[in-house]
Amino acid sequence: MNEEYGVNDIQVLEGLEAVRKRPGMYIGTTGIKGLHHLVWEIVDNSVDEALAGYCDDIEIIINNDNSVTVKDDGRGIPTGIHPKTGISTVETIFTVLHAGGKFGGSGYKVSGGLHGVGASVVNALSEWLEVKIYQHSKVHYQRFEKGGHPVEPLKVIDTCEENRTGTTVTFKPDPKIFEESTEYDYNTLKHRARELAFLNKGLRIILSDTRSGQKEEFLYNGGIIEYVKLLNSNKTPIHQDIIYVSGEEKNISIEVSLQYNDAYNSNIYSFTNNINTIEGGTHEEGVRNSLTRTINNYAKKANILKDKDDALTSDDVKEGLTMIVSCKHPDPQFEGQTKTKLGNVEVRKIASNIFSEGLEKFLLENPDQAKAIIEKSMMASRARLAAKRARELTRRKGGLELTHQWGKLADCSSKDPSISEIFIVEGDSAGGQAKQGRDAKTQAILPLRGKILNVEKARLDRILGNEEIRSMITAFGTGIGEDFDLSKLRYHKIIIMTDADVDGSHIRTLLLTLFYRFFKPIIEAGHVYVAQPPLFKITHGKTIKFVLTEKEKEEYLASLPANVKPIINRNKGLGEMDKEELCDTTMNIEHRTLRKITIEDAMLADKVFETLMGEEVEPRRQFIEENAHNVENLDI
Repeated sequence: MNEEYGVNDIQVLEGLEAVRKRPGMYIGTTGIKGLHHLVWEIVDNSVDEALAGYCDDIEIIINNDNSVTVKDDGRGIPTGIHPKTGISTVETIFTVLHAGGKFGGSGYKVSGGLHGVGASVVNALSEWLEVKIYQHSKVHYQRFEKGGHPVEPLKVIDTCEENRTGTTVTFKPDPKIFEESTEYDYNTLKHRARELAFLNKGLRIILSDTRSGQKEEFLYNGGIIEYVKLLNSNKTPIHQDIIYVSGEEKNISIEVSLQYNDAYNSNIYSFTNNINTIEGGTHEEGVRNSLTRTINNYAKKANILKDKDDALTSDDVKEGLTMIVSCKHPDPQFEGQTKTKLGNVEVRKIASNIFSEGLEKFLLENPDQAKAIIEKSMMASRARLAAKRARELTRRKGGLELTHQWGKLADCSSKDPSISEIFIVEGDSAGGQAKQGRDAKTQAILPLRGKILNVEKARLDRILGNEEIRSMITAFGTGIGEDFDLSKLRYHKIIIMTDADVDGSHIRTLLLTLFYRFFKPIIEAGHVYVAQPPLFKITHGKTIKFVLTEKEKEEYLASLPANVKPIINRNKGLGEMDKEELCDTTMNIEHRTLRKITIEDAMLADKVFETLMGEEVEPRRQFIEENAHNVENLDI
């Protein structure tokens, strides 16, 4: 078969067609995450105006039809004819990829958008978009429809106050692109809006939802100092002052805020140009390195550490640490699996120098607080040595010994991690059902007896003394702490399978918190999942149907003929299903539904767990009050 391959076979996508054809290349996904990303592409443009010193207020409005309006009081997009395109600059920005003030170097010193393709991409992926610019006592207006096509050129539609400036953009996501959902979640937008306000002190961000009437305002003149205060609100700080260090070198600015608390885990978040660098990078590395070095140097000079062998490690000095690192860079280079790891090599030294100088000054000026920090780190050092001894208990010497040691793991016969999966199952009875219904070649079963240890209030040495957790560590094969090695992971799918009730939800949260605190690379690599067993069993005559959600139940019931009344059973426990039902609905790769856990999911579980299980009463009371209306859904 000889088919000619010629010039006519090469497809050229004009204008915004490329975005609609391959939206994932521009916003990552057309799922819920991508839907919300559209908002931030527009908001980032307003934040850039704030970073440049021209914008004080940004308003985000979720409208009744799930369109979103973003207003700012910046300078307003330039409205004149663009010399290269021959059309208005407004139309250029909304219809030409990579057009904007972020690329020439003169428009903005620092820019927040990760890809710099914001306005045109949002326009391309919207059913319609409208933009209004307030400038020179005039209101300029343009509307785009059907994936970014201008209805007519930019025109003046009204007058405004002489000193009013700014841009208002309203867009409605295209359901043809976002097939999963076009419904915006208020809390998702709230979390990021508040984060942006923390990272840009003095910037007011107002979020409102016309669907529910919710409205909140975020303004933090203390910036990331107030961010650390919020993160530590349900913990007990071990020193009074929140440490704040800032500086600038070679147009690169570094801000660090930190405070130690009496917990045993660290919460370190880093950002570059407002982007959450969840994989860290050179800014975070520079700060971490100087943290260890500066604390050790001070402790030795103050004769708190006297022996060379007593040097504190990076793990010791980050125990109980809550820290925010924010870098503003004129030309950031991102790398890593999620493109959210800062790679600029020059930043490491700059961040280290700025932070070490500021931290040393604080320690010298506050000897009592410095002593509390160092004593905390020394206690962590002693616990680390105890944990090193305890870790020997988790070393896996072979599959036979593993099974014989605690007799609970039903391992799979495959030694290929890429096709092997382990189900962490709540309860012995459900574990027994799962063992009988599994595919023994690729599916391992590890039942848990009751709730695992609360890792919020335990150091690694105590965690390693917990049999349930030790069982998981041994089964995974990666080790933990200093011994952790992702390449030794024995199963590329770790699947949490719990009951659809409050206890099941609690166990799931405990496990996600454990993974987030001690197995974060496993989550980042995409190996952790939650099984979604059916919530309802509907029997209609001889037909049995399992459905996952309340919505699916209603849709299925509406499709049934009325001659026979269906029997509806709510499945609250895995043990309520027989082995065939459990296998077919929840374990069989052909029919099951799994939800991949992202690092954001785990962070949220960790935060909720801190709030509900921490010693501080006020954050817990506030959380319960805010979420009381959702109580009926807690077991779903």
